[in-house]
Amino acid sequence: MSEVTIREETPDDVRTIIAVTEAAFRDSGLPGERNEQHIFAALREAGDLTISLVAEQDSQIVGHIAFSPATISDGTAGWHTLGPLSVLPEFQRQGVGSALVRKGLVQLKELGASGSVLVGNPDYYPRFGFIHRDDLGYDGIPPEVVFALSFNGQYPTGAVSDHPAFQTADQ
Repeated sequence: MSEVTIREETPDDVRTIIAVTEAAFRDSGLPGERNEQHIFAALREAGDLTISLVAEQDSQIVGHIAFSPATISDGTAGWHTLGPLSVLPEFQRQGVGSALVRKGLVQLKELGASGSVLVGNPDYYPRFGFIHRDDLGYDGIPPEVVFALSFNGQYPTGAVSDHPAFQTADQ
């Protein structure tokens, strides 16, 4: 297996990112899973992608990660939602997703962000330092799948709101 390269997405990558994201979630079997490819497309169209990275192997895009601004009800600024994170099924469990998360978090921190929040797999995200906080969550989302990572040791409290694309992706 050749090395995976992580780079910023370009406009020419958009259709491939959508296809990779759709394929990554097609047979996930996760309850309440949305059409994540529509989230990415809506965030990009709205200009609300803080970071958008692709993973390439042998000149093929095999994964993608996006970060976008999050709003916290307590007024804490500088938080960003991680998601969607997508890896083609045949490249999953090979470190591609982890490489995307690590690179994305480094870039987010370099931009001066306060931290990142996400809804995701409780067995996956703690390895990057994400923790569950009882005082931070999304309305209507089970608390056990909400995670946050602070870059400065300070965590906000309250309800998290993302770009409307996250709520309308089921349509």
